[in-house]
Amino acid sequence: MAKSIFAPDVLEGKRVLITGGGTGLGRGVASHLVAHGAEVHLWGRRLSVLEEAAEEASGGRSGRVFVDSVDVRQGDSVDAAMSRIWDEHGPLTSVINNAAGNFIAPTASLSTRAFEAVSSTVMNGSFNTTHAAGRRWIAEGLPGSVLSTLTTWVWTGSAFVVPSAMAKAAVHAMTMSLAVEWARYGIRLNALAPGPIPTDYAWEMLNPTDSSAVGATQPDQIPMGRVGTIEELAALTIFLLSDACDYLTGETIAMDGGQRLAGPGTFAALTKVTDQEWIDIRETSKAASAASKAQRTAG
Repeated sequence: MAKSIFAPDVLEGKRVLITGGGTGLGRGVASHLVAHGAEVHLWGRRLSVLEEAAEEASGGRSGRVFVDSVDVRQGDSVDAAMSRIWDEHGPLTSVINNAAGNFIAPTASLSTRAFEAVSSTVMNGSFNTTHAAGRRWIAEGLPGSVLSTLTTWVWTGSAFVVPSAMAKAAVHAMTMSLAVEWARYGIRLNALAPGPIPTDYAWEMLNPTDSSAVGATQPDQIPMGRVGTIEELAALTIFLLSDACDYLTGETIAMDGGQRLAGPGTFAALTKVTDQEWIDIRETSKAASAASKAQRTAG
């Protein structure tokens, strides 16, 4: 692991909320924020998973990580949970919109329910959380920082993940729009567009075949010849949440080893997949999902 360039207390006094914090990138970044002095709050829908993530992120530091079971798609639930943080811990200083859902599928085969499951989590969830924190900051005259986890699809679109591409583009637009509207209040909004960073379950859902020609981008398709790491994502996150860049707002920063510039889109190769292969992929994804849920339940 590379040595951190940051002082261990660079985030001291910061109170950070991470949505979708029980798994994936949110869970991975949380421990790095705690290690640099932040108090971290994790939201997700499965309390047992959140508690496991909190124990991992705390690194033995008591009273530094807190969890709450929240469905970010529901505005009333988000507002109530935000009030609990304010009342029990104090105002947040930062929000990381990380809750997401995604899977690869031919768009013509998507049901309305499948589309809404992904798009509402990303778009509605990001707005609900940002709005709940933002209006409290404005009412109390407090500065704040919102950081959203996006993808390079916000610039290029991406076949076979249309609900995610559409929703992430909406959050990209929110980032730019509110950066202007809320700048006078001292509220900054930025976003990260990381390239492939393998995490449990999510990577399987986006790369459900044995072929290196399809699914999530493979290392040899990235100019740097490798995938990214949680440590690299965490380092950029720490910088953006710190007091070192108060003049930076409205930006979505790509960190993808040159993938976006080299093209083509992440899932472009899936145009070669046959109808029968899509059926096989769907069954593989279902099996991976069931196995992941069973493992978490057992744990």
